Amino acid sequence: MLPRIQFEILQSRGQALRALLAPMESEQELFASANTLARVEAHLLEMAQTLEHLPEPLRLRLVKLDWHGWARLQQLLEHHAQPRQEEVWYGLRALVPATLELMAQLRRQEPVWFEPGF
Repeated sequence: MLPRIQFEILQSRGQALRALLAPMESEQELFASANTLARVEAHLLEMAQTLEHLPEPLRLRLVKLDWHGWARLQQLLEHHAQPRQEEVWYGLRALVPATLELMAQLRRQEPVWFEPGF
């Protein structure tokens, strides 16, 4: 149901975001750094696109996920729409942590879905 690679993409992008944000002390610091912001937005976009392609049965199991928030963020990032600072910050502070937690919970509940070859 959940290809292992999709789970790994979400996990690795979440870890990359944590590493990028660790030295940052404020929201303003992130948005003042064009290079870091570009990398952060690339990771967020990849997570949004990965979630968009999850199989429908899995999407139905993740009812607590903010699908609208992810879709909105994806749209803004794909079209380079401005302003998007509020949505990017919401993605970092709310969407990413909640998504990773929900995926971890699902992995504990349905470990076979995350095995190679399932």
